[in-house]
Amino acid sequence: MHIFNINRRRFIQGTTASLALTAFGANGLDLMHPPKAYRVALIGTGWYGKSDLFRLIQVAPVEVVALCDVDKNMLAGAAKLVSQRQKSGQTPKLYGDYKKMLAENQLDIVLIGTPDHWHALQMIDCVKAGAHVYVQKPISVDVMEGEAMVAAARKYNKVVQVGTQRKSTPHLIRAKKEIVDAGLLGKISHVEMSCDLHMRNNGNPPVQAVPDFLDYNMWTGPAPLRPYDGLPHVRWWRTFMEYGNGITGDMCVHMFDTVRWMLGLGWPKRISSHGGIYVQKEGKSNISDTQSALFEYDELNCVWHHKTWGTANNPDYPWSFTLYGDKGTLWGSTMQCDFIPDGKGEKIHMDVVYEKEKYPEDVTEDTNPKIELNAAPATRLHMLNFLDAIEKSSRPVADIEQGHISTSSCILANMAMKTGRPMVYDPVKREVVGDKEATKMLARDYRSPYVHPDPKKV
Repeated sequence: MHIFNINRRRFIQGTTASLALTAFGANGLDLMHPPKAYRVALIGTGWYGKSDLFRLIQVAPVEVVALCDVDKNMLAGAAKLVSQRQKSGQTPKLYGDYKKMLAENQLDIVLIGTPDHWHALQMIDCVKAGAHVYVQKPISVDVMEGEAMVAAARKYNKVVQVGTQRKSTPHLIRAKKEIVDAGLLGKISHVEMSCDLHMRNNGNPPVQAVPDFLDYNMWTGPAPLRPYDGLPHVRWWRTFMEYGNGITGDMCVHMFDTVRWMLGLGWPKRISSHGGIYVQKEGKSNISDTQSALFEYDELNCVWHHKTWGTANNPDYPWSFTLYGDKGTLWGSTMQCDFIPDGKGEKIHMDVVYEKEKYPEDVTEDTNPKIELNAAPATRLHMLNFLDAIEKSSRPVADIEQGHISTSSCILANMAMKTGRPMVYDPVKREVVGDKEATKMLARDYRSPYVHPDPKKV
């Protein structure tokens, strides 16, 4: 074990620290104070890219040596913030091309916070360059990208953690252990997941000239090139299927991944979905504003629905999952959990954990949008789990394969909605069973000169 000169009492005051000790034992201390700083880079310096990086800086002595973004203004702003936050005070080297960044720097860890359509190529190139990777969800925009990402992580023996941090959310960890694993729900044969948040960006901005500070061609990368109609950052790009997987890919992936983790589920047996643009037809957005999906398992149905209009089914749980057992029901979200027994027994309520006192910079962090305070402790613990897996050469809690199953299940739901047919995916043969047309949809066309990754040739 490494020897550290720290104030142990002050260390264990924080939830992240105490959970680290619980999850990783004495190694939890080692993770937050390793013998040398990891050399870190970030690709995609927008809102969540910076948020992930700053959470890592909070829990481990890393040296951020490089930042990469196609928006020079965003890149410069991120560089200033990083120099203020990291202990060395150094300003990272700045790049507009991530491949040049990988070629010129020896990196231990790369965080990827770019839009979804870039995740696959960047993750694969990073592990080839010798770096461990933390990649945001959803990991891909088609199923074969995900297959290639898993293959690359395994071939180059690198740890790849996916930003599905619900698995590291303190109150959800407790709910899994004290309610689900303890058998309080009994037999679980129905799950509902939903999102009623009004988060579908829409509008009709005019086509305009690309500003000098943005490399729009590089931003678009392998995706189709849409006419430029304003900065795509934060939510505008998510409203187009060219760059992501709609609300299902953005929000269902979190809840479905959580449910699979809690219940120990793998690939669904069959996936079906229906939906479309039913209400918000006035703008350019081409993602569904209303959608339902069914993920089938043996004697268990997992049902998803979202709508970006109207009121929530349960105002206390507008984005959530519900596990129905024959002994009780568990409502869960990023903010809270409620166990309701069927008959005898006590109700159990659990609240989100904040760490504003231990990490006051969470409150003052100057980013736009502001930090998700409820997610900060979860992301910190997620980063510690990532570092633990690197140290032990093991699989992290949100390993790339689990991220692939959750992401691709949502992609298959979108395919089912588009074709009007259920999808039965065979992950061994990498095909949709009995559906040649759908099998061809597993890998979408890339814009030239980009080449779609092949899981057999990574």
